[in-house]
Amino acid sequence: MQAALRRVATLLARSTPPNEVFHAVAAEVGRLVPADVAGLIRYAPDGTFAVIGSWSATDGPRPVVGGRHPLSTHPLARLIHETGRPARIGRRVAAPVIVDGRLWGVLGVASTTDQPLPVGVEERVAEFTELLASAIANAESRETLNQLAQQQAALRRVATLVARREPREALFAVVAAEVAGVVRVPIVSIVCYEDDGTASERASFSEQGALFEVGTRWSLDGTNVVAEVRASGRPARIDDYSGLEGVIAESVRRAGIRSTVGIPIVVAGRLWGAMVVSSPELEPLPEGTEARLTDFTDLVATAIANAESRAALARLAEQQAALRRVATLVARAAPPDELFAAVTEEVAQLLPAEVASMARYEPDGAVTIVAIRGRGSDVDRVGTRLALGGRNLSTVVAQTRRPARIDSYTDASGGVGAYFREAGIRSAVGAPIIVDGRLWGLMTAGSVLEQPLAPDTEARLAEFTDLLATAIANAESRGALAASRARIVAAADETRRGIERDLHDGVQQRLVSLGLQLRSAQAAVPPELEQVEGALSRLAEGLADVQDELLEMARGIHPAILARGGLGPAVKTLARRSPVPVELDVHVDGRLPERVEVPAYYVVSEALTNAAKHARASVVQVEVQGTERAVRVRIHDDGVGGADPTRGSGARRTERPRRGVRRHDDRREPPRRRNNAAGRASTPRLNDRDPAGTTTSAREVLPRAGPQTAARRGGT
Repeated sequence: MQAALRRVATLLARSTPPNEVFHAVAAEVGRLVPADVAGLIRYAPDGTFAVIGSWSATDGPRPVVGGRHPLSTHPLARLIHETGRPARIGRRVAAPVIVDGRLWGVLGVASTTDQPLPVGVEERVAEFTELLASAIANAESRETLNQLAQQQAALRRVATLVARREPREALFAVVAAEVAGVVRVPIVSIVCYEDDGTASERASFSEQGALFEVGTRWSLDGTNVVAEVRASGRPARIDDYSGLEGVIAESVRRAGIRSTVGIPIVVAGRLWGAMVVSSPELEPLPEGTEARLTDFTDLVATAIANAESRAALARLAEQQAALRRVATLVARAAPPDELFAAVTEEVAQLLPAEVASMARYEPDGAVTIVAIRGRGSDVDRVGTRLALGGRNLSTVVAQTRRPARIDSYTDASGGVGAYFREAGIRSAVGAPIIVDGRLWGLMTAGSVLEQPLAPDTEARLAEFTDLLATAIANAESRGALAASRARIVAAADETRRGIERDLHDGVQQRLVSLGLQLRSAQAAVPPELEQVEGALSRLAEGLADVQDELLEMARGIHPAILARGGLGPAVKTLARRSPVPVELDVHVDGRLPERVEVPAYYVVSEALTNAAKHARASVVQVEVQGTERAVRVRIHDDGVGGADPTRGSGARRTERPRRGVRRHDDRREPPRRRNNAAGRASTPRLNDRDPAGTTTSAREVLPRAGPQTAARRGGT
């Protein structure tokens, strides 16, 4: 007896592995009793037991190590489990193994013959159980310390990755491998719960390689650990998947998994996902597995929270940058086509979305695509008109005037639904564009992937649609203002033409008639009335001067040459009348719209007048380039000037000289510098010192007063 105990104690002192100790104890107690077979049983918290050590005196049957068995199949083990005391049933004897005050298992012997075991066997077996309990307690203590050290080392490694802000996918893979090594489980997965009620595989580890592909989407139907964790928000376990239904249960069985434990991953107070450990062994995962996984899930949650915060900040920065770029275009009054294209490009890049489009609602119940950005030429068709109606995003937004989403275009209907379904769009989000209280159109972001767009897509789209609404309202206001100005200019031109006609057909004709009558009266005066004839002659000459002045006035109001010949001949006429030599370069293709020709004519007329009056120039260069879309006028002279475009200054104002005083002829005081193109016309200030000249668009020039002509000074 003592020798047997010493041999067992020696094994314990050498820190022999527990399974060897268990077999050795069974052999020692079997030989000592003596008995034919001996075995060591361990209880499980779920009311089952497993054989962990056995011995047989012969090569005959012995207790099979491993497996889980219900207590109902072993009456002696069940009796000791209920009483906690040694017991005998027939040819079997067993004693409880008490470790740290808890019933750990049973050490038992049995006879395979008709000869019963001798009396006192219970006491001998009990002596071994006391030694065995000490060995188990020591082994568990060492194992606990070893596991704790391994766990702390693994947690430090994971914490280092978290601190380094490693990408989440890389972190998940490392965590799965660390958990497998520390918890001693062969299979580890990390899954994330999605908004559509599914779960996606984010990491998978096993000794044979990943069992499940990262990115796999799982349906949570049926019974499985992932669904139970989501439903309860607490740890869950399933020790046997046989007979369970659902996609996950079937996949688990195909992978050879028999038991699983799942721990929730809670990020910022919300259930983000779960860590799942699995085993293919018949014996379920040990108790305490859930507690050992908690520290890892806490670190994973911290890493996810940090990554999401960084991602949120990055998205916010990108969004603000995109909005600033769009706002800059709005402030610059960019053309609508350019603005629409830029906004759709920003939306496609920012969300991200495979397809982004902008559409305008038409009065006839249709929608027109005004800008689109996406993958594939089949959706790159600006100007496409589609009829509203059916189940699709454009129709829903038109009916509700609110943001909307369609997570599946499979059953979408109507012309819009068919168009986007054929383009491969699976889900889309749209936000209305409200301009001055009316529904103008909508901005849409679409995805060709199975998973729908993020939940905050509507809010992020709305920020762009607000800017778009402002830009569209501004553009429409500018268009209305331009149209109003065009109407004013047209009315003024028509008024000038009317005045010209009235002067020509009325006053001018009357003056011609009076002049003829005076000349007739002058011819009828007798020679002796020389004084009367002289008076009539002077009256006739004065009447002719008034007629000439009236003719010049009529030409200034609306030049007849402009109405008859167009801008080219009219500018050439101005050049011939100018007292300063003019180098003229005119290229105008045919007749231009009157609203373009008239302002361009007055720009040249006013500039030539100012050059003659103020610039003391020796030559003026005039270039006119005209097309169907624009007229560019460049006027440059070699005289003095006062404008400095680099500092934003315009023409310098000078005091109006007293009547009868010509400032330019005053030798004692040279004239102040004044821009040679300064006048009453609403034109850009021209810098005479700028050798490059100044170019302006006649479409943007409107005169504020009649021109100053140089005809009465004589031509060159």
